Amino acid sequence: MATILVTGSCGGVGSWTVDHFADAGHEVVGVDVRTPPGTRENVDFKPADLTDYGETKQLIEAADPDAVVHLAAIPDPESHAGSRVFENNVVSTYNVLDAAGGAGARIAWASSESLYGTVFSEEEWLPDTFPVDEETPTEPEDPYGLSKVVGEEIGARVARRYDASVVSLRASWVTYPGADDTRTAREGFDPATAELSGNCWSYVDVRDLIAAIEAAVAPDAPEPPIDGHEAVLVVAAENFLGRDTAPTIEAVHGDLPADCDIEGDESVFDCSKAKRLLGWEPTHSWREAEDADAAGPAFL
Repeated sequence: MATILVTGSCGGVGSWTVDHFADAGHEVVGVDVRTPPGTRENVDFKPADLTDYGETKQLIEAADPDAVVHLAAIPDPESHAGSRVFENNVVSTYNVLDAAGGAGARIAWASSESLYGTVFSEEEWLPDTFPVDEETPTEPEDPYGLSKVVGEEIGARVARRYDASVVSLRASWVTYPGADDTRTAREGFDPATAELSGNCWSYVDVRDLIAAIEAAVAPDAPEPPIDGHEAVLVVAAENFLGRDTAPTIEAVHGDLPADCDIEGDESVFDCSKAKRLLGWEPTHSWREAEDADAAGPAFL
């Protein structure tokens, strides 16, 4: 079994990721600014300031991980000063990925669809073409999206410098089984009064995101699936409104790209690269997730 270091281990995605790999029998090192109140079999929790390079490097070298999953970040540019969001996310990503590359670990980290200029932009966001893929220009206005653009460049640099395998996972809004977020948004939705949607009501189930993480680091395989650095979109197959996507975008935004190839309720994000390189496809939908009985990590 592998040793897997997970940053942001007390966060939403991080805690579920820790549980998943521990359940699979791997030795997990969970890193966050604090340790959780509970314990977990197969997990060693470590507090750390990931913006401190020396501390980060020492921690990763001591763990000697086979894989590093970097999920720690400030996710909301509206909750902190923009400079703090940018500095924290970029510096911690540099420190973790550089130390992981130097330790010879396989790397997966949480980029975001926000780097396209979605979600936090001042004006409405519509690209020239739907669906969006990894070749769509990245045009963020906000510090969070910008930090992800820089983070992907860090990933590419680490891959070159250390001949490392680095996968940047461009995840959409992460949802959790049993939560009411998508139901609340859908039941109160009226195209005539709805706010503009930066990601066109896209999402990804946390279980599918974890499957992508596992595919990216392939802890049970002798070789990683990716040579060098690759960015891949990781998004659910459909929007969470249960409505046809293109007509809904047009009704709310008042326009559509001239080149729009979206059918039914499918997402505006094309995840075919993740399927081609990682063998990943989403298997969970809001339709079953909203009523799922899935307890979160017990150590929190």
